Amino acid sequence: MELFPAIDLYEGQAVRLYQGDYQKMTVYSPDPLQVAQGFRAAGARYLHMVDLEGAKTGKTPNLETVRTVAARSGLQVEVGGGIRSEDVIRAYLDAGVMRVILGTAAVTQPGFVADMAARYGDRIAVGIDVRDGLVAIRGWTELSDRKCFDFCQKMEDAGVRTIICTDISRDGVLGGTNLQLYRALSARLSLDIVASGGVSTLEDIRALKDLGLYGAILGKALYTGGIDLAAAIQEVEA
Repeated sequence: MELFPAIDLYEGQAVRLYQGDYQKMTVYSPDPLQVAQGFRAAGARYLHMVDLEGAKTGKTPNLETVRTVAARSGLQVEVGGGIRSEDVIRAYLDAGVMRVILGTAAVTQPGFVADMAARYGDRIAVGIDVRDGLVAIRGWTELSDRKCFDFCQKMEDAGVRTIICTDISRDGVLGGTNLQLYRALSARLSLDIVASGGVSTLEDIRALKDLGLYGAILGKALYTGGIDLAAAIQEVEA
């Protein structure tokens, strides 16, 4: 299983939200590159980045920050947040990102997702953010009418190879991850599944690894010291 330490961006800073609430934001560092380099020093190979401003607006206000991190961190970077056009996909790929994550566009433009998956292959992933069994969009500020499992299946049918599934209720609260959700997704789908939200302890990581998931995103627990990244990497490589 691969681990993806996370950096959420807002106004060029590394921040975290509580359950996706923009009014409950903590700034952890004014220098995302320094944070990323710290992850690299701990043994990370990958980095998960989200432009929180872009997630709401569909624009790329943190593109230059992402470009700098991709060029100088030594990590393979995936990025999401407001990626709703091929122009934005190309901008991120040209900036050195290994993979872009479609979120709102996957709900509002299903044909677009299929086209991009056909054109860019495994450089396209879909982020599926779930609240009360429904898929949330626009930076988690709106709930769609799409049911999680049905929507995941549609993404597989559209040719998507990787999904990043977040249980919003678990995000940022350090209460453990939703193993039941990921177990059910693994049983139904042939996709590479990345768990996100509430991965708080080495026990969570072991449990996700035992499910055979492709990856897990580590967020707040890294910043609060709940998970030691070097120890977590040793755990998944054992």
